[in-house]
Amino acid sequence: MLIASKAINPNMNASQSAEPTDRQVSDQLILEARNIFAGYVDGVDILQGANLSVYEGELVTVIGSNGAGKSTLAKAIFGLVPVRSGEILFGDRPLVGLSPEQIVRYGISYVPQIANVFPSLSVSDNLDMGAYTREGNITAVKDKIYTTFPVLAKRRNQRAGTLSGGERQMLAMGRAMMLEPKLLILDEPSAALSPILVQDIFNLIQQINQTGTSIILVEQNARKALAIADRGYVMHLGKDEFTGKGTDLLSDPEVAELYLGVGHFGK
Repeated sequence: MLIASKAINPNMNASQSAEPTDRQVSDQLILEARNIFAGYVDGVDILQGANLSVYEGELVTVIGSNGAGKSTLAKAIFGLVPVRSGEILFGDRPLVGLSPEQIVRYGISYVPQIANVFPSLSVSDNLDMGAYTREGNITAVKDKIYTTFPVLAKRRNQRAGTLSGGERQMLAMGRAMMLEPKLLILDEPSAALSPILVQDIFNLIQQINQTGTSIILVEQNARKALAIADRGYVMHLGKDEFTGKGTDLLSDPEVAELYLGVGHFGK
């Protein structure tokens, strides 16, 4: 039995290509991206037939070398990169052609790698900005964010621009959670953080996922990402080269040698 399968056949339904794990994951497909071609410049496709599926409650990670198309796939799902062909479904709703504002209202939040907070605003005001589409009182959900991220509660009146890198990342994640999304897309949340802060961020990602929120985690820290993921996708040249359970990909010799920096795996 192969631990990691090669890229999904573009003609194959994503629900047939990978099975969800049993850790708080249902058999209900929440998001499906099929045979996606997309790019930033007309005529130049960064994504060359990429596929990705996410089940309710699942934590899916996307890894790969620089330029493989990881972040482009995340941005294409969120409407930040034009999709030239292919299909993206959120439940039964097609997302291709929609603006990020429309996609947010469906229940998807996205946390970019950089420029993900309003530096001149306080922590509290940043969280309020995250709830701009919500109606009614936001006190309860805001208190829930402060419980999940205690450091934000301590810094609630502090300007976001004065926070440490780890604290800014927590604020960006907390702001995205103000809408209580069904799906949270995280683009390189551990970038430029110290090892201790990286572990804190990964612990928080798991904590958020355990509340039932589905997560797409785009990460350069492949080992840590695969270790906590239900399933993983390894991107190469704009396509999903391998897909499988996170722990299986972590221990697959070919994935280890090509993408985890381990030569002669097993020695």
